[in-house]
Amino acid sequence: MQALKEGMLLYHGSYMIVDKPILDKCAKFKDFGQGFYLTTSRAQARSFAKLSLGRARTDRLVEATERTAWVSVFRVGNIIGLKTFVFQDADQDWLHCIVAHRRSEPFAAMRRAMKDYDVIGGKVANDDTNSTINIYISNGFGLMGSTRADNFCIGLLIPERLKDQFCFRSKRAIACLKYIKSESIECEVADE
Repeated sequence: MQALKEGMLLYHGSYMIVDKPILDKCAKFKDFGQGFYLTTSRAQARSFAKLSLGRARTDRLVEATERTAWVSVFRVGNIIGLKTFVFQDADQDWLHCIVAHRRSEPFAAMRRAMKDYDVIGGKVANDDTNSTINIYISNGFGLMGSTRADNFCIGLLIPERLKDQFCFRSKRAIACLKYIKSESIECEVADE
């Protein structure tokens, strides 16, 4: 897992161009909490842009015939003074952090420990991993938080295949991002 560095390029996939991220519009209950999510992987951002467009069609945020999704590109500027934390691996702490931010009850101490960070980075628990994490949360692998359940869940997630993500959680963090451009992606429209 890469550390956040000045000058690095990060990508954000969406159904719309995002040139000025607004924290209040960012979804809550995501992997590392409410924030603006980016990745070092252009391919991952493209994939998420397509998923985002599909959801936007379903939620009627765009026309059902809309075919264009977007990847917005940002360069990281001066990060001096930002409080950052990067999970190097998909390990027990990473899993507990994700669960703590997706549900309000479990691992409250982890959520409190992370609350003051401007940026949190780590492996992405994307739509491909949601079902595994939901089974974990429902104690399907044993008692959530036990070493056995944690190790079993992490093993199923195949962490070496997971891409990265950075969650910019504060206005100070957002101010460190310089918008470069947006790239369009043509998507299929499902037959009716």
